[in-house]
Amino acid sequence: MIKKFLTRYHPRYIRSLAYMLQASEYNIPDYLKWFWRVSDFRKVEKRKRLRKTPKALLVLTFLWVMLIGLIVLAVWLFLLKTTLGAISGTLTIIMLPFFLAYGIIIPLLKIQIFIQKPIEYFMLRKAKQTLSRHKAIKIAIAGSFGKTTMREILKTILTEGKRVAAPQESYNTPLGIASFVKTLSGDEEVLIFEMGEYYPGDIRKLCNLIQPDMGIIAGINEAHFHRFKTLDKTVKTIYELADFLEDKPVYVNGENELARKNARQGHIIYSREGVHDFKVKDTKTDLNGVSFSVFPPQLKLSSSLLGLHQIGPIIASANIAFQIGLTPDEVMRGIANTKPFAHRLEPKTDSAGVVTLDDSYNGNPDGVKAVIDFLALFKDHRRFYVTPGLVEMGSRAEKVHRDIGRWLAEANIEQVVLIKNSVTPYIEKGLKKAGYKGKVLWFDEALQAFAALPHMTVKDDIVLLQNDWPDQYA
Repeated sequence: MIKKFLTRYHPRYIRSLAYMLQASEYNIPDYLKWFWRVSDFRKVEKRKRLRKTPKALLVLTFLWVMLIGLIVLAVWLFLLKTTLGAISGTLTIIMLPFFLAYGIIIPLLKIQIFIQKPIEYFMLRKAKQTLSRHKAIKIAIAGSFGKTTMREILKTILTEGKRVAAPQESYNTPLGIASFVKTLSGDEEVLIFEMGEYYPGDIRKLCNLIQPDMGIIAGINEAHFHRFKTLDKTVKTIYELADFLEDKPVYVNGENELARKNARQGHIIYSREGVHDFKVKDTKTDLNGVSFSVFPPQLKLSSSLLGLHQIGPIIASANIAFQIGLTPDEVMRGIANTKPFAHRLEPKTDSAGVVTLDDSYNGNPDGVKAVIDFLALFKDHRRFYVTPGLVEMGSRAEKVHRDIGRWLAEANIEQVVLIKNSVTPYIEKGLKKAGYKGKVLWFDEALQAFAALPHMTVKDDIVLLQNDWPDQYA
């Protein structure tokens, strides 16, 4: 406890506070929860670093001004040479870290109210006007998971026959989309948007901004459960896309139970078995990708994306492509051009012949199940499953992680590497309950595990890196 308190006086303390605010997306309740969890303020920046944006620099400036002001106040109180002055000065020094941590909230709220909000208002109004005049087909993708993968597959295929634009990375908030809109030339034929959801009403707001012509519901599960609290709220929020579109086309992932159960009459259900009149057969997958046939029309298709779970998004994207006028040859070329995306089941083979599957951006239960099913296919290889667990599962965390343990045991994964935190003990319990016969290895930090793996693996081993653990979670 003493060490924890004293690290608040470390020279890195102010930078740590600024980083915590930035990593929490300046959400005050999330920042304060993190503040009280930290045991060592010297080691807050583990996986990422403070990005010196104008807002972050403004926060740092305020913190330094506050620090200097508090020190000057304490010195002045001591110089009074009175009992009250000595007590007040001592209390100022003792409480200094808390004055900084909580005091920054006041100017931050003023920045948000008097500077950020007006700027955001005008940015969003201009973006909405631009999009309302734009003649492109606007496709919106909502869901707890699978949005980025669907966006990239759809973009890759449609680019073969149309001028297509989509935001980079995870620009799925109103401001992110507004920034993307400023880059448009105006001659695009298709615009694809990924829609982020954190609270009820978020998808509705994005729909009002984008005015989509078509929608895709990629799947619904416990992602962001700590904010939604119930799956019913999650379902209702994501289906705000369908509410907005009414009779316009809505594609729904039929392999996800919650998405499928809440689909409405007229919605288009897709899965690895097909979509609409398209039927899929002869499915195969290995470390080189996936292949399958579809009819009608009779097409043999292949992609370097890994796993049979990729067929559903591919076939839905192909169907959309045909609907907006692409030819069979264009669709075939587009599918052939799809490839693993960074940190989403991305394969890499090192000089020793060890295959690493980087799935560190996959942080949802459905995605984990799909990847474990894929890993289960390679019985002739020794397999390592490395994970810190999943964040934002809220009250569902224990069940979700016990299920992961059970899935790993049923897949007979030989080596399970767990990073110590609040949820990985549940994975171990799930493994034990399912009668796991393999080996469980524990590491305090992910970087320690990564450093040890080259000494534990040999040629033809497969190492799966499942999810990352952001600094703000314990």
